[in-house]
Amino acid sequence: MMNKSELIRVVANKAGITLKDANVVFDSVIDAITEALNNGEKIQISGFGTFELKSKDAREGFNPKTGEKISIAASKTPIFKFGKAYKDSFN
Repeated sequence: MMNKSELIRVVANKAGITLKDANVVFDSVIDAITEALNNGEKIQISGFGTFELKSKDAREGFNPKTGEKISIAASKTPIFKFGKAYKDSFN
C-alpha cells in the first residue's frame, strides 16, 4: 500500500521537483477539490474520473449491537467515479 509521503516522493521524482514542492502541489490539489465540492461544484478530469457530492436522505437504521431503531440524519458524501477509459486501462 502506498501512503501520502510515498505518493509525493513518486510525484516529485516523475516531475523532477523537490519533495517540498511536490507536497505543496499535492496539498493544493486536495484543497482545491475540497473547496470546489464544498461550493457544490463537480470536478471532471477527462480520462481519469469525476469528483462530486452525493446527497443521502435521512433514513431509519438500527444499532447492530442492540437491534434498536435509530434515525440517521441526511448527509452529503464525496464520491469519485473513475472514467471508462481509465478503468479499461487495467483490463
